Amino acid sequence: MTDTDNKLKKYLPTALALFISFVFIQSLFYKFTSSPETLHIFGTLDQWAASLGFAGLFLPPGIFNYYVVGTAELIASALLLLGTFAPKLHRLQPVGALLALGVISGAIFFHLFTPLGIEVQGDSGTLFFMACGVWVSALIILIMRRHLLPIVGRNA
Repeated sequence: MTDTDNKLKKYLPTALALFISFVFIQSLFYKFTSSPETLHIFGTLDQWAASLGFAGLFLPPGIFNYYVVGTAELIASALLLLGTFAPKLHRLQPVGALLALGVISGAIFFHLFTPLGIEVQGDSGTLFFMACGVWVSALIILIMRRHLLPIVGRNA
């Protein structure tokens, strides 16, 4: 293994964890303050869900409301950062990546398969492409750190 390979293996997961945490943490303000942007996104999703007979799914107290999603993003960020910067807690990094992958998979699904769409309120797809970046980053962390996952990692 070359020196470059060692550096990539050492620093790439840190850079990716920082990227995911940045994206999630900067969005918390919008979710936890019920900003107009958040209300538009989750309102659109709730209207879509209502057309399928599931009204209230994406608005408080629905199980996929913006407070729940924001809390999951906060927990994922905390796990990623703790796993990155607290050596004794390094096993938390892939757990945080797994949670991030789950949360962001939902976001990507709703962008692609609901009236929300890729472009939201004229953002030229920025939210969607950031979600795709988070998804790829979380997957790379999971692949690189799979040996640290409980159960799965034991046999790797």
